[in-house]
Formats: sequence, C-alpha cells, structure tokens
Amino acid sequence: MAAKLKKGDKVVVLAGKDKGKEGEITSVSPKTGKAIVSGVNIAIRHQRQSQNDQGGRVPTAMPIDLSNLALVDGKGKPTRVGFRVEDGKKIRFAKTTGEAV
Repeated sequence: MAAKLKKGDKVVVLAGKDKGKEGEITSVSPKTGKAIVSGVNIAIRHQRQSQNDQGGRVPTAMPIDLSNLALVDGKGKPTRVGFRVEDGKKIRFAKTTGEAV
C-alpha cells in the first residue's frame, strides 16, 4: 500500500494525550504503522553518562500510531489523504481542498 503520510509532512494529532498538537514527521515505520513526530508524545528517558555525553534525563519523542495523525492542508486544517493519477504519475492530494500535497 502506498504511504499516505511521509517523512517531512506536517501533521496534527487526532487522539491521545497530545490531541490537537502539530508537528513534523521525522521518521515513519510502515511495518509497525507508527511514526515519530517532533514535539509530540514526549517521554523522559534516562541516559547513562559517557565520555561524550553528560547523561541524565533526556526528553525523547516516542512513536505514535498513524491512525492518530492527520495531514495539515494549506489552510491549517486536518485532512485525509487520497491518491489520483495526473500525467501518468500517482500523486497524493488533500481530500478537503483537493489540492496536491
């Protein structure tokens, strides 16, 4: 199946403790159906001190399910993603506005 959400997309969280927050996708794992979004779903991880790093409590973005994310269209509203063929190429488009992503 083609990826509806990709790295670099601006998304909004639809459900969970960070509902309503916006961020950019930094990585996607299609196998698990999860994505890491910057500034969303932050957890504190304890880092051991090493020769290069100070260590301590480090805030880290954790994966969030793709079903809880929606793409942000040109007007800043959450939208679903569809596919259509233009000039022999398959492109993604926002279902609310109809414009290409």
